[in-house]
Amino acid sequence: MSLKKAILLIFVILIVDQVSKIYIKTHFTLNESVEVFSWFQILFVENEGMAWGTKISDFVSFISDRTAKVFLTVFRILAVFGIGYWLNKSIKVNQSKTLIFAVTLILAGALGNIIDSVFYGLIFDTSAGQVASFLPTDGGYDSVFHGKVVDMLHLPIWSGVLPDWIPYYGGQYFRFFEPVFNIADMAISSGIGILIFFNKRAFKNEDNAEIVEENTH
Repeated sequence: MSLKKAILLIFVILIVDQVSKIYIKTHFTLNESVEVFSWFQILFVENEGMAWGTKISDFVSFISDRTAKVFLTVFRILAVFGIGYWLNKSIKVNQSKTLIFAVTLILAGALGNIIDSVFYGLIFDTSAGQVASFLPTDGGYDSVFHGKVVDMLHLPIWSGVLPDWIPYYGGQYFRFFEPVFNIADMAISSGIGILIFFNKRAFKNEDNAEIVEENTH
């Protein structure tokens, strides 16, 4: 995959991701849902922290939620630069198309969620109890770096009480799949999944890449 094709794929994923998020923000109130199928819902939630809705402050008690949010967003931005460098290097040294495709997906997804974290607090007002406005005249619901990531895809494929014979969780109510996610999350998860399940194919050109890199110095 060439650099131009990688950039085009990133652009397409970002457009789909941001259009879906902006539509949800401007048409749904927080926690509103629409059932598409019995196993698939559009459910509008906002994620203030890391994956699965966790927060840095859940693990480090002396850091406030707002400070932790800034640290998390800055970390994401630095990670994007690192992933971008990895992608550019992989293309230059002619790594496998599988690796380049996977890294491109991860980079596109990371960029999609960073846009929410950095800008959504400025360009939208609150969705709690109302449909949010885009670029409200009275300003957004928060400051830069304090935006919330918009999630809307929910797959409640199965729910019920687990059998008593299951260790620890037997007899408890359980729903699969509980997390709510977005297009950017799908891109990240797909990229990571490709690297895990197609590891040998993704890194098969690693030795050749090292030779190419040495010849460029």
